[in-house]
Amino acid sequence: MNSEKARVFVTQRLPKSVETRMSILFETRFSPDEGILDAEEILAGVSGCNVLVSTINDPLNADLINQLPEQVRLIAQYGNGVDNVDVVAARKRNIVVTNTPSVVTEDTANMAMALILSVPRRIVEGASLMAQKGEWPGWSPTWMLGRRLTGKALGIVGMGRIGMAVAHRARAVGLSIHYYSRSRHPEPVENSLKATYWPQLDDMLKEVDIVSLHTPHTPETFRLLDRRRLELLKPGAFVVNVSRSELIEENALVDLVGSGHLSGAGLDVFEDAGGINPDLLELARQHKVVLTPHMASSTLEGRIEMGETVILNIQVFMDSHNPPHRVLV
Repeated sequence: MNSEKARVFVTQRLPKSVETRMSILFETRFSPDEGILDAEEILAGVSGCNVLVSTINDPLNADLINQLPEQVRLIAQYGNGVDNVDVVAARKRNIVVTNTPSVVTEDTANMAMALILSVPRRIVEGASLMAQKGEWPGWSPTWMLGRRLTGKALGIVGMGRIGMAVAHRARAVGLSIHYYSRSRHPEPVENSLKATYWPQLDDMLKEVDIVSLHTPHTPETFRLLDRRRLELLKPGAFVVNVSRSELIEENALVDLVGSGHLSGAGLDVFEDAGGINPDLLELARQHKVVLTPHMASSTLEGRIEMGETVILNIQVFMDSHNPPHRVLV
């Protein structure tokens, strides 16, 4: 395939510098606007192309993949997660799937740490009060009291790249590290973080003050924190999720924060198929939860690096080599 120039369709607009590079290197066609394309629009856009550059918004299920033109040989996902891509269906069609892992690690870990700090310390609530009132009543021994982080226990669910990066940051503010993951890290890694491994998630949840989720959405992790497990958390505990909304039973979280069993939550992802849960929004207005619009990886530098990784995957694939970030199943 190395004599062929890639013909690329990109489903969403990318940073200008990335689009410029793609236009120089490949025969590139971009979606005309920032909107999310439906299946028919994706199929129309990719016509005549051999590479589809997708994002997490694209519904690349088996039905759509089976309708892709024969010449499409690569789906180069602009993003780390591939929940939206039926990788098995792509493999059956002999379509290679790549993604952009590692690029978002530091930015996502920083966002998780920001929420871990913001929710117990009531930072968003304090900033909102200042902006709304335009004044403050003066220092008081009992006003705007948050919770100290030093000495508290952080439970990390999923100790991969991002989970590890969060653990390093959390240690710096005095949190003790506990984790539950598919596999246990070697002893030197645990010792460097003074991290305690829990083979059973239920047991860990009973002991931590904050739980932060860093695991992908799979059939096994769907509603990993369901109502029963959320109720295992200590009274006054906090929940942070910058990973996938499907990991939490959202209505149960709303109930437990609303009742006061949980002190709050920081969510960068949430169930929004029919619009954001109005009860969740009300809790945000009451400053019991902090909601951010899926912006954990949203830095200019990160988005450009993601684009460069997509370009690398395309170039290597078109040179008839195995792309460095191929998704295997």
